[in-house]
Amino acid sequence: MASQTQSPAAAPASIDFASMDGVDLDHFWMPFTNNRFFKQNPRLFVAASDMHYTTADGRQVLDATAGLWCVNAGHGRAAITDAVTRAAQTLDFAPTFQLGHPLAFRLASDVARIMPAGMDRVFFTNSGSESADTALKMALAYHHARGDHTRFRLIGRQRGYHGTNFGGLSVGGIGGNRRRFVSQVWGVDHLSHTHGQAVRFCRGMQPGNGALAEELEELVALHGAETIAAVIVEPVAGSTGVLVPPQGYLQALRDITRKHGILLIFDEVITGFGRLGKATAAEYFGVTPDIITTAKGLTNGTVPMGAVIASREVHDTVVNGSPEGIEFFHGYTYSGHPVAAAAGLATLGLYRDEGLFENADVLAAHWEAAAHALADCPHVIDVRNLGLVAGIELAPRDGKVGARAMEAFHRAFDAGLLIRVTGDIIALSPPLMISAAQIDTIFGMLREILVDLA
Repeated sequence: MASQTQSPAAAPASIDFASMDGVDLDHFWMPFTNNRFFKQNPRLFVAASDMHYTTADGRQVLDATAGLWCVNAGHGRAAITDAVTRAAQTLDFAPTFQLGHPLAFRLASDVARIMPAGMDRVFFTNSGSESADTALKMALAYHHARGDHTRFRLIGRQRGYHGTNFGGLSVGGIGGNRRRFVSQVWGVDHLSHTHGQAVRFCRGMQPGNGALAEELEELVALHGAETIAAVIVEPVAGSTGVLVPPQGYLQALRDITRKHGILLIFDEVITGFGRLGKATAAEYFGVTPDIITTAKGLTNGTVPMGAVIASREVHDTVVNGSPEGIEFFHGYTYSGHPVAAAAGLATLGLYRDEGLFENADVLAAHWEAAAHALADCPHVIDVRNLGLVAGIELAPRDGKVGARAMEAFHRAFDAGLLIRVTGDIIALSPPLMISAAQIDTIFGMLREILVDLA
């Protein structure tokens, strides 16, 4: 009889994160990337610390985008990486279907503490896309539990971005994301975006520009309030190029939705966790929705995680108004993952202990002045800002929309600066640990790039 004794497994080779040996670019189908161009002209990061990335050839790149709007506390923070390591060693995974673990409950409580009053029921996801779809399902479940079975319609906004799952894609309003995917959620409509009559080179919030919120009353008249479940908007539209709302707009949406029994959802995947100098844009604007979606800054980008924060009324209506058993038929294998929860707890601790939201608030005026100092640069046709966010819009080249900004992106990387571009708009959103001197460096480098740009 063959022996059942197994030889001990060989120790895995340590991973050399900086080595390019054996790296084959062919197999990774990259997201939101011109794969053909990138694989002929690869630009790779191999390390990161505080405000800088390190490239494969050893150069330092100043991060002016917090990675992808997510590394709000800066890179390589020991408090977060230590917490992740301990969690992975102690409890690598635990299911949250009919079971649980303490870290998820602790993180939910910490998140609830910094939300607006009454927003204290937290559902964990893995991304902003999942948060958007979860929030939409919550809205439908809420009305169903109330007996409002005719409320199925979801209202988004033109140029809105709510991730790339089919629900978020449907209420989103960025054409390039939607056109190639015909199958979308039925019964969706859209408000106009907030930039149609915007004042160019406006500092901070736009003045009231027309009755944009009143368009919702028109949609109510068209479809009937009894068919509309929810309206979802970004308080500040980020991925479409930093569109700042007009004064009074969000409060008007709140008033109209409340009047007609429609839930209001704020997508705060970008604005949440300090981007405007407050825990949420809801706090910054003084407008409390029914549901808030988050991700990105929740874990400082260290481990994928999102969260949907619902009002107690929404939660209690769904839970108490459902038959015995599972009340909300929705969730993910990794909802409340222990390693992600540990990263979230450590991240929120850093925000609190280092006063990073307050730092963003204090530096917002300096950031605004530095951004608008680029108004005289060649090709700049608008500058927009709020908190530690800025959008620098460039005039497009004839027949080549986006080409000028993409060239600026590549030149910036090669010069040691990470920016983000969408179309011909440069979007900036640095880690909240930034200093005034680093703000000056970012906009000084960007000035040099723009002056030299054809």
